[in-house]
Amino acid sequence: MSQSHKITMLGTGLIGMFYTMTLHGQRGRDQVVMVYSHTEEHAREFAETWGIPNWTTDLAEAINHPETDTVVNGLPNFLHVEVTELTAAAGKALLCTKPLGRTAAEAKHMLEVVEQAGIFHGYLEDLVYTPKMLKAVESVQNGAIGDVLWVRSRETHPGPHSAWFWDKELAGGGAIIDMGCHCIEIIRNYVGKNNRPLEVMCWADTLVHPIAAEDHGIGLIKFESGAMGQFEVSWAFRGGMDLRDEVSGTEGTIWQNHFLRTGFEMFTAAKGGYVAEKAESETGWLFPVGDEVHELGYVHMFTDMLDALDGDQPPQETFYDGYVVNAVMDACYRSAESGRWEPVEIDDWRASEAAKPISIDAREIDGYALVKEERMHGDMLKQILCDKETGRIIQRVVPAP
Repeated sequence: MSQSHKITMLGTGLIGMFYTMTLHGQRGRDQVVMVYSHTEEHAREFAETWGIPNWTTDLAEAINHPETDTVVNGLPNFLHVEVTELTAAAGKALLCTKPLGRTAAEAKHMLEVVEQAGIFHGYLEDLVYTPKMLKAVESVQNGAIGDVLWVRSRETHPGPHSAWFWDKELAGGGAIIDMGCHCIEIIRNYVGKNNRPLEVMCWADTLVHPIAAEDHGIGLIKFESGAMGQFEVSWAFRGGMDLRDEVSGTEGTIWQNHFLRTGFEMFTAAKGGYVAEKAESETGWLFPVGDEVHELGYVHMFTDMLDALDGDQPPQETFYDGYVVNAVMDACYRSAESGRWEPVEIDDWRASEAAKPISIDAREIDGYALVKEERMHGDMLKQILCDKETGRIIQRVVPAP
């Protein structure tokens, strides 16, 4: 049964704004009634802007506000453990932004805290809730592209908007912890969450900025089924925010461009104001985003979270998912240091069943296994065949049927 929820919003930055904009706009019946910021000026201004009746600079006061039943954590990474412990003690539902923790150890502790307290928990990974992503995953699950072989997810932009992101100790890392978490969970949704990530190979480096954290990273993830995941992240991409995914299967392919090319292109010689998150220019050829919170998945994300809370069931993304993502990222950082494949260490792997290996079921022609078949000019068919006993490859051209 649908309910209305009164929410404590933690954070008044860009994420807090997107979250509040979504909550006040989609379901309507849910309202932020308390907001926290560590500065009085930001808390007061945010409350006035969004019509929030209560604000505070005291974290415990915000979480324990008597009118709220749900806490939404949009605070920096280094505060996530404290928020989780305070919210669990208050017995309220907790929705936490990505990444869940700075390390797998932090994430596992947070998971244990919420599960021991018995509170509802959701992992706010918005990019697995974009309209294109939801439709694409449904198609994959329905077998539209066969077995998933390889997933590539890319997020690049000119760099984060707040100082703490750039501090390796406060954030837990650089571009990988910031954006690799998005890509890894996108990959997991495509290959299947029962598909255990086994090991990773990762490159990370600081190529542009005068910081200790990495501003670039590329990772490869091997999964139990044999599928491969690949992520690419950068804090030095020029031209806006590039969010793209590619999925290759035994029977098809999916290409997605979520943000930089949305079908809306505009040229202007006059400055027209805000264009989109991470846009670098207000003039020339621009690529505006019609409904930013919708395109980035926030609308479907909060609908899923709060509907699940109403129905007393887990949402699509829980703290456990956040823990698995952190475990993959820990392995990525180890691999970047060692230069070797590193195992993904998951202490508590939960899968309803083992992932099925990628199916190899070659058609047989005249005792040979068919490798490839292609229609050629002249209405002919070229067949590449493999001798099943010797492994010898041959080809022949026959009339097309």
